[in-house]
Amino acid sequence: MKRIFLIVLAFLLTVSVVTSASARDLPYYFQVENQVVNVYWNADGSMSLDYKWLFVNQPGSHVIDFVDVGMPNYSFDMSTIKADVDGTPVTVSMSDYQGDGSGFAIVMGSQSIAASGKATVHVYVGKITGVLYPDDEDETYASAVFAPTYFGSQYVTGATDLTMIYHLPPNIKSEEPKWHTAPLGFPTEPTAAYDANNRVTYTWQNTSANASEYYLFGSSFPRSYVPAESIQVKPVEPLISGDTISALCCGGFFIFMFIGLPAISAVQAKKRKMQYLPPKVSIEGHGIKRGLTAAESAILMEQPLDKVLTMILFGVVKKDAAKVLDRDPLKLEIASPLPEKLHEYEKDFLAAFKEPDAPKRSRAIQEMMINFVKSVSEKMKGFSRKETTDYYKSIMERAWQQIEAADTPEVKSQKYDEALEWTMLDTDYDDRTRRTFSGPIFMPMWWGRYDPTYRPTPTATSAFPTNLPTSTSRGSLPGADFAAQMVTGVQTFSQKTIGNLNTFTEKITGKTNPPPPPSRSSGGSSRSGGGCACACACAGCACACAGGGR
Repeated sequence: MKRIFLIVLAFLLTVSVVTSASARDLPYYFQVENQVVNVYWNADGSMSLDYKWLFVNQPGSHVIDFVDVGMPNYSFDMSTIKADVDGTPVTVSMSDYQGDGSGFAIVMGSQSIAASGKATVHVYVGKITGVLYPDDEDETYASAVFAPTYFGSQYVTGATDLTMIYHLPPNIKSEEPKWHTAPLGFPTEPTAAYDANNRVTYTWQNTSANASEYYLFGSSFPRSYVPAESIQVKPVEPLISGDTISALCCGGFFIFMFIGLPAISAVQAKKRKMQYLPPKVSIEGHGIKRGLTAAESAILMEQPLDKVLTMILFGVVKKDAAKVLDRDPLKLEIASPLPEKLHEYEKDFLAAFKEPDAPKRSRAIQEMMINFVKSVSEKMKGFSRKETTDYYKSIMERAWQQIEAADTPEVKSQKYDEALEWTMLDTDYDDRTRRTFSGPIFMPMWWGRYDPTYRPTPTATSAFPTNLPTSTSRGSLPGADFAAQMVTGVQTFSQKTIGNLNTFTEKITGKTNPPPPPSRSSGGSSRSGGGCACACACAGCACACAGGGR
């Protein structure tokens, strides 16, 4: 009996140890079904935060025993933080925080959320300072920019109904503040209202958000509503006096540190925002990736996105898939049924222009470009970016040489028609087009579908039965006029269709090549690690953002 008892005891202990080890090894995996973030910009220039998350833990996953909450900076008052789970108070701890950068952990304790369980986690942070910065568009305004905490994508499943509410400082008049460009997926304009304390509020909501995504929100308001000292400005050090050489050296050092270095950083930051291809494309493989289209090659070369979109427009027009009804702003008539052999990005492009609502169309174009950039990135796996770029540049150069060598307007027009999209890969496209076309130009057969003012006699069948030029009805234009129309087409796309090119590209970059998280790491845990990766809406400001979470 004693032997049997010892065997049973050993077995139970083994099972207990294995079970405990298995429980520890389970991954965190949950859905944030609902998230509401209230951001209060206070009269003293500080910020208060109020988060509510509805966590739905997934079957077979790790118990949610901590929730990491990233902070914008280290200037938050721990004594003002309160947290609860379904109304039951829980504690908070900085030492248990395992996210990147600054933050704290909500210690769930007895309120931990078991596998297949759900609960609402609420936390309030009463005071965070050092969060306001100058607005670079108006020196009389302060910029208030914030990104809510987010969670590691490997730990998150499902969509999140995310609501962001900005409460602006007291006594601001409704016409005084302004909002910044909203993140992709959120309404272009927030809902403006007043809260219970008669403060102006801006509300953005996205019912299909992602709890692992970085979403940046912003607003600006007159500086007069907060103390001047609450707005962060970089100090200007006085020139060090003393020996002339020493003064010059030290003065040069401080000029570089406080003027030169920020200027270089700003230029590099702006340049980076235009680099929408992810870094992995630059990890060199071997050989040339053949078979890319001109538009795909433009993405590989990180050409301006308004030019890429114009190339796609020419492509669908040439394929008889669309007709331009109006250029200013751009309105398209989409063929039905669509021609065969359209590329996926061309179909997405046309689908975006079927959307009659301008803000929704803009978001659809952004989504189309994000998918397009990602598809080129996938195609380049295992191939050399440098060799491939050089290859397609040589195609572009040969196309131009054939056009420039043509000895008659007819041949020159034909060669240009055949290689139009490839010529647009030239960084000197505008000037080279103007230089090349000086004499008369015979219009390509598809020109009537691109230029609504062009009206030759129709003699061919098409998906669009009116005003289509054919080989027997081709008109001509003076070369300078034709070149001007080609160059203006790109500019029109930027100004009238996608708005500010830099802002549009930043939104694409934010999804395809987001800023890296800080190098600081807490290491060694299965907890999800968000990151405070700021991309400010105003140049020169440092945004208030947050990252982290379990």
